[in-house]
Amino acid sequence: MTAPHPRAEAAEAAGPAEAAGPAEAARPAEAARPAEAARPAEGAGPAEAPGPAKAPEPAEASLLIADDDEVTRSGLRLLLGAQPGITVVGEAADGVEALELARLLRPDVVLMDVRMPRCDGIEATRRILAEVPDPPKVMVITTFESDSHVTAALTAGASGFVLKRFPVARIAQAVRIVAAGEEILFPADLRRMVTARPLDSADALPAAALTPREEAVLRLMSTGRSNPDIAHALTVSLETVKTHVGNVLTKLGAQNRTHAVVIAYESGLVVPGLPG
Repeated sequence: MTAPHPRAEAAEAAGPAEAAGPAEAARPAEAARPAEAARPAEGAGPAEAPGPAKAPEPAEASLLIADDDEVTRSGLRLLLGAQPGITVVGEAADGVEALELARLLRPDVVLMDVRMPRCDGIEATRRILAEVPDPPKVMVITTFESDSHVTAALTAGASGFVLKRFPVARIAQAVRIVAAGEEILFPADLRRMVTARPLDSADALPAAALTPREEAVLRLMSTGRSNPDIAHALTVSLETVKTHVGNVLTKLGAQNRTHAVVIAYESGLVVPGLPG
């Protein structure tokens, strides 16, 4: 019997040729392939560039509507309730109901018509601010562009006013601004509402002894400028403007900056129809 050749035994021990072929030895490792590293995950689709940041949703403001006209109330409720950031929590047909519902529902804002039976919007504003704990803001709404009742309501402490002819988006924005603790002022509309007969507050300005800088601040307030705008116009710090505004309100005995502007118009410091 012939003995196996030594070279044949070595080849048999080495196994199949494919295990040691030169092509296999030259193949790069799978993890090192550039194409594999750049390939997106299956099903992920092409990469998307990040879009612009979304604007934050407006803070929710609860609203009570007070108007003696049922059609007007229903329309305002329907239209304003559909606006982002506003929830209409109730309706009042006169000032008495407005006061009761303000106590019960604790809205952020009362949208107050000024001409109503039993108790008009002026007296209702005064009583809500005086009698309701942590009272809501009151914003006057009226049909008439020349209405002494509106300036009287602002003197009673209303934070601002809107006209019923305004677009609903503008009224809604005013509600949100007032709910955030600011006053809403449309200088052109307010100038048209100033009456020829001075209000009781008209004599407050001469007696207030405002400094020249405080008068300048009040004039700029009458144009509807915000505190940062006033600071920029006078080249002073925002804190300095806040101090001046606080001094103006205190000296005039004004409920808020809107009331102070009414006093400025009625006192003649700012003449309706002329630049402040």
